[in-house]
Amino acid sequence: MEIHETAVPDAYRVVPRHHTDARGSFFESYAYDELARRTGHVFVPLQVNYSVSARNTLRGLHGVRLPPGQAKFVSCVRGALLDVVVDLRLGSPAFGAYATHRLDAREGTAVYVAEGLGHGFVALTDDACVSYLCSTRFVPGTQIDIQPLDPALGLPWHLGLTDEPLISEKDARAPSLAEAADQGLLATYDACRELYERQLRAAGATGPAAPPVPAAPPPPAAPSAQALAKASRTRR
Repeated sequence: MEIHETAVPDAYRVVPRHHTDARGSFFESYAYDELARRTGHVFVPLQVNYSVSARNTLRGLHGVRLPPGQAKFVSCVRGALLDVVVDLRLGSPAFGAYATHRLDAREGTAVYVAEGLGHGFVALTDDACVSYLCSTRFVPGTQIDIQPLDPALGLPWHLGLTDEPLISEKDARAPSLAEAADQGLLATYDACRELYERQLRAAGATGPAAPPVPAAPPPPAAPSAQALAKASRTRR
């Protein structure tokens, strides 16, 4: 797989390699050791979520407060979407920067979103289904919601919209970026960097390795001469 940096530090675009034949195709979407080795981020999914959205649905911007924080590995498993990641970390040299990507089920491209970043998308097709691998379980009261149409962010949702966006009441009434900062909802860049480094240290001083592969079971014992003779008589 290919892993590319984006305009948002600690967000990465992951492009799988497809293996195709007459039956169809196969690809590896996520690999623990590859992501860690090439990005320095240790990502172990503890929860998997899915959302299904109508065309022009806008979901976001969403994040999770520190602690516990939450990293995500986002992919589209049906249809297509315009994906948006925003740097919400106070003190980040890229604070307010965003990166957009088209994710669709046929290509299988995914986006890794580290803790402290905000995420949202516009559905480009009806019945678009999005998969989220999450590094932490849902903890009520820790989600961050930012008004996705905040003029201070200037996010290019129009690139994916053909009509007025369908937005939940919760997202429409969410605070602006400035209001969220004033309310103490946003993590600092330094706190996020400390979290990433702590996770890497916990995984091992030389970097995380792939989880151990279970040992193969021992081969079955060869049948005895008596058992072979009995089977031969039975076939007759």
